[in-house]
Amino acid sequence: MQDESLGGGDDDLLGRALVVIVDDRISTGEVADTTGPLVTELLGEAGLVVDGTIVVPGESVAIRNALNTAVIGGVDLVVTVGGTGVSPRAVTADATAGVLDRPIPGIAEAIRASGLAAGAVDAGLSRGLVGVSGSTLVVNLAASRAAVRDGMATLTPLISHVVAELSGLEEN
Repeated sequence: MQDESLGGGDDDLLGRALVVIVDDRISTGEVADTTGPLVTELLGEAGLVVDGTIVVPGESVAIRNALNTAVIGGVDLVVTVGGTGVSPRAVTADATAGVLDRPIPGIAEAIRASGLAAGAVDAGLSRGLVGVSGSTLVVNLAASRAAVRDGMATLTPLISHVVAELSGLEEN
């Protein structure tokens, strides 16, 4: 069973996740995806079962469709990687804004600040958003491996709390 490979039973699992890679060259097969496996590994270490990785080009409709697939599929967390900068093709934040019911700006700011402090310039310049769509936490990360590692380090301690609140397990 997949749970056992995570080092425990169902009680150790935080939930299900989906990874969305936003990159024109990866989507066409021109270059290999190196960040998807990294995010998957880090999510597994955090106690989530990753349902899979979707690769899409930097197009708003494709990104929105991938996010809606995750939300409709009932995952607890969807992490996008890429398309968060300031170039004309960096539309992940714009597409994500159209899917979110409630933004969580504090987490997005923490990811930016910690990334910049760690020297991941793309994380510091990221327009990435974090928020809730339905009962799914949506997180946009910048594309560099350094930004992914630092963003996940910032996000990981918060995941269990947010997932518990969204699933109704934690009442305020």
